[in-house]
Amino acid sequence: MTHKVLIAGGAGYIGSHMVKDLLAHGYEVLVLDNLSKGHADAVPHDHLVIGDIGDRDLLETLFARHEIAAVMHFAAFIEVGESVREPEKYYRNNLANTLVLLDTMRRHGIARFIFSSTAAVYGTPERTPITEDHPRHPINPYGASKAMVEQVLGDFDSAYGLKSIILRYFNAAGADPDGELGERHDPETHLIPLVLDAAAGDREAIAIFGQDYDTPDGTCIRDYIHVADLCQAHRLALDALLQGGESAIYNLGNGRGFSVREVIDAAAAVTGRTIPCREAPRRPGDPPRLIADSAKAQRELGWRPEYADLATIIRHAWQFRQRRAGIEPGEAKAESAAA
Repeated sequence: MTHKVLIAGGAGYIGSHMVKDLLAHGYEVLVLDNLSKGHADAVPHDHLVIGDIGDRDLLETLFARHEIAAVMHFAAFIEVGESVREPEKYYRNNLANTLVLLDTMRRHGIARFIFSSTAAVYGTPERTPITEDHPRHPINPYGASKAMVEQVLGDFDSAYGLKSIILRYFNAAGADPDGELGERHDPETHLIPLVLDAAAGDREAIAIFGQDYDTPDGTCIRDYIHVADLCQAHRLALDALLQGGESAIYNLGNGRGFSVREVIDAAAAVTGRTIPCREAPRRPGDPPRLIADSAKAQRELGWRPEYADLATIIRHAWQFRQRRAGIEPGEAKAESAAA
């Protein structure tokens, strides 16, 4: 039997990779995206419905028209700094709109849900690597909105039998190994694409926020996970629910971290470019280390990250960036006049 999956936010960075992965593994896919952050050209046109997860009438129509076996949710806003400045925007979309989606699912008898959560629910960690039972103390509205949805999902399971798998991932990075998809955030806030902007000459320099952390080189350490490995974990979680599995929570990361300077050095090696840097003060709320313990996902889902090497993650991101610039992999990009 072929299962049809609704992917909310499926035209965004991770969602579009998920669409490609599921189609390659024999699933039917319906994408719902309002295109506020996503890109219509990132998914096949005949799979895309332009709309919002908070639009109850649209959801009623879709669920009545399509036999949906499960829903995957990638439609959250994710910028920590913006969430501090505009908390209403985050609680409305990430929490209130998700409640509309879950309630409409429930009334249509759709009882399987994969939720894209985040390590931000943990806040400043008490210990690393971080396991799933680590206390949750989010320190910004983004993390709080995700933690609230996690609470809702637990209550919906208890009351309505809606089964969910919550995937808390750390720093999503990289791009489709085929070079067809990648990060196109506006504004961009993730380190690796920002470093590659600097390597390409499109950014004057990369800021290093804090150089005196208690780490080997003084810069923050983060756990980077390849977007294709994230998608593999989501598909395995989906398979588990479709086979009658219970609700669960899993961390997704490589289980090791890389410092800001290590990322910059690796990007310089991959691109063959000098990457200009500038030192900047620490940012409030930046913990020295965020590293996932993903043993549970590997043990229970059979998940095995395929692209754990930092150079591979950066190379795939660089490959996508070059193709977007009209440069095929292997071609030498002409140095800018300012170089």
